[in-house]
Amino acid sequence: DGTDPVAYFTEGRPVPGDAAITSDWNGATWRFSTPENKAAFDTDPEAYAPQYGGYCAWAVAEGYTASTVPEAWKIVDGKLYLNFSRRIQRRWERDIPGNIVRANGNWPSVLAQ
Repeated sequence: DGTDPVAYFTEGRPVPGDAAITSDWNGATWRFSTPENKAAFDTDPEAYAPQYGGYCAWAVAEGYTASTVPEAWKIVDGKLYLNFSRRIQRRWERDIPGNIVRANGNWPSVLAQ
């Protein structure tokens, strides 16, 4: 959606990326709000990219994929997780460790469904 993934870590909030500051990684074009954020991502993209390819963490835990919104996010153990909505995120947050274990078990096989 064009949100700067590094900004979640550096600013603690979603920040729109600039279409003029991009990197291509893992089959997607990533936008950044600053050249510094782009450089950080380019150095270690897996440290900043959202888990499960940016799909909803709750959905992947449940065995399917769903889109996400920038406002429904959480960093857990240094990893970025996104969700479909804030309402779904609250559901996911009821058992974060369990949902991460279930999602990790379903990923990436849910992509084939």
